[in-house]
Amino acid sequence: MAAIERTYSMIKPDAVRDHKVGEIISRIERSGLRIERMELAEVTAEQAAANYHHLADKPFYENLIAFITSGPVVKMVISGSSAVAKMRSLMGATDPLEASPGTIRGDMALDVNSNVIHGSDSPENAEREIKLFFGA
Repeated sequence: MAAIERTYSMIKPDAVRDHKVGEIISRIERSGLRIERMELAEVTAEQAAANYHHLADKPFYENLIAFITSGPVVKMVISGSSAVAKMRSLMGATDPLEASPGTIRGDMALDVNSNVIHGSDSPENAEREIKLFFGA
């Protein structure tokens, strides 16, 4: 049996604006994962820069920061067996055109710039992101 782990996930401003939050949360809960903590919040420019620092040299970086700070998000701490991998699978590929039908992005996202949800890509990044967005 896989260890219980925690991951960080964020429903992005496009999904909040387009009233997709309820469906996304339902999919997470139906998957067997547990939402330990959830909060509607605004991402600050500082949080966005810290979270996406590894993309700072990419041409889309400024647009990414502008997008993620453009409106409220739903930030979550999610736990369960292999939570990081399970959430990554549930979300689907970053580019919705490559995401399988039945995944959150495959069913709900419009393009790679508006892909409705973020999820940690490793247990280490999950803990870093949880601290960044929820504090110690």
